[in-house]
Formats: sequence, structure tokens, C-alpha cells
Amino acid sequence: MSTNKLALTNSRTKGIILVLTAAILWGISGTVAQFLFQRNSFSAEWLVVIRLLFSGIILLIFASLKEKKSITDIWKDRKDVLSLLLFSILGMLAVQYTYFAAIKSSNAATATILQYLAPVIITCYLAIRFKKVPTAKDVFAVVLALVGTFLLVTHGNMKGLSVTGWALFWGLSSAVALAFYSLQPQNLLKKYGSTIVVGWGMLIGGICFSFIHSPFKFQGYWSISAYFAVIFIVIFGTLIAFYCYLESLKYINASESSLLACVEPLSAAVLSVIWLRVNFEILDWIGSLCIISTIVILSLADHKKSSKKTNLSKESIKRQV
Repeated sequence: MSTNKLALTNSRTKGIILVLTAAILWGISGTVAQFLFQRNSFSAEWLVVIRLLFSGIILLIFASLKEKKSITDIWKDRKDVLSLLLFSILGMLAVQYTYFAAIKSSNAATATILQYLAPVIITCYLAIRFKKVPTAKDVFAVVLALVGTFLLVTHGNMKGLSVTGWALFWGLSSAVALAFYSLQPQNLLKKYGSTIVVGWGMLIGGICFSFIHSPFKFQGYWSISAYFAVIFIVIFGTLIAFYCYLESLKYINASESSLLACVEPLSAAVLSVIWLRVNFEILDWIGSLCIISTIVILSLADHKKSSKKTNLSKESIKRQV
């Protein structure tokens, strides 16, 4: 094997390891949040505001040290400021809160899988916006996602839900919020970079939510495991996961990263079953695989399109969360 091919293989391997690390950390983070809700009676509101504030501050400090642009440049253009505020409140804050609320109403596995309906929502939105007839693959992916959701929330029983109404509401709301979060800030990302945009998004979202739920208004009880759990969510489940995902985009393209990130709902499901003894039946697994399969189908389609464009930007944004 030539030196160039070996270097390319090593770079690709590094990219795959980085994105898998990010996805697994995101999945574990959701399960750790479920642990805090169930075992220590933490409120979703407090955990969201703490996660956003601390992660936003640390991310902006990191951006000020690493990025060539000033982190305050984004505030010089009124149009960019408005776009940033929309992203921070309707994107960042909305996706964080709805996701944690879905976890509290059900479990990390169900919440994460329902959130992964976002690519299907994005596909439908773009088809309507650009008046483009969906391809056969798009239609198949949407149908597969609907079947998966049906199995996940009803267990195949038309007469009732296997999850609470609130769990379904927050899970679907999380998917819509993630779709907005992914589509809305594209111009900001190209202009200022992901680290600065997401850092400000987290901080602004946290500040705005502080007026609704103060970070000093704590609910629950502390233990040694609870302290470690909060630190894990902020540091590993947010900052390190986000950094690994962005770093992976230097070695593999965005569609491949999105495809490999499918490990997230699987890791959340497996850890929930093993650690927190969540009852996940065969129909839950089938429904989950149906939804995850839609992401694989849509990501592969995007990969074929992107391979024809040599100047496609590698910068992309992902939930976190």
C-alpha cells in the first residue's frame, strides 16, 4: 500500500472513530439524564438551563482561543443577530428542552429514537418548499419512518398508546425542533463557523430560559453519582461529543458522519435496557430499526449527491445534546 493510500485510510479511520465516539456519548448522555430524573428527581428545566449556560460559556472560551474570527463579530450585523436569536430560542433551546422532557415522560431510548424522525421532517419540508417530487427512496423512507413510529408508540395495537401522550408529544416536538435546528442556521455556519454559532446559541438559549426557570431553582436531591452525572452531561455529553463530531468532518464527509451517528439511538436503547432496566420489547426494537433505517437511506442518497460536488462544505451541525 502506498504512503498516500495509507494516510488516507488512517484519516478515514480517525474520522469514523471520532463520529462514533460523539454518537455514543450523546446516547449515554440521554440515559444519564434519565437516571437523574428517575433516581434523583431532577427537573428537566433545571438540567436544561445548567447544560446550556455552562456548555455555552465553555464553548465560547474555546472558540475565542482557537478560532481566527472574533466571537463578537456575529453581533455586528442586524440580520445575523436576528437569525442567531431565532436559532438560539426556536432551535437550540427548543431541541434541548423537548428532548429532556421526552426523556422524563418516557425514557432515553424512546426519546432519542423519536427525535431521529427529524431527517424525515427535513425531507418532507424541502420537497414542499422547492416543489420537488420526492424520489422513490424518499417516499420509502417516510413510510418506513411512519411504520417504525407506529410500532414504537402503539406496539401494533390500534386501540391505545404504549407510551404516554406527553411522551409522544415531546418526542415529536423534539424531532421538529431538531429539523429547525439543522436547517435554520446554515448561513450563520458558513459565515462564522459551528463553534461560535453553537456556543452563542447555547448561551443565549440558557439566558432566555433562565427567566422561565432560574438556574438557582433546584429540584431533586444530590448524591455523589448525581454530581458525576451532571458533569458527564455538560462535559462529555455536550462539549467533547460536539468537538469529536466537528473534528470527524475533517476526515469524512457530513453525510457519512450523519450515517454513523445512527449509533446514538442504539447506544441509548441498549444502555437504557441494561442499566436502567427499561422494558424494550421486540416491537420496540423493530420500530426503532425502521426509524434508524430511514436515516441510513436518506444519508446514502445525500452521499451520492455530495460525491458529485467537489466544493461542498464539510461543516454541518448536529443535537446534542
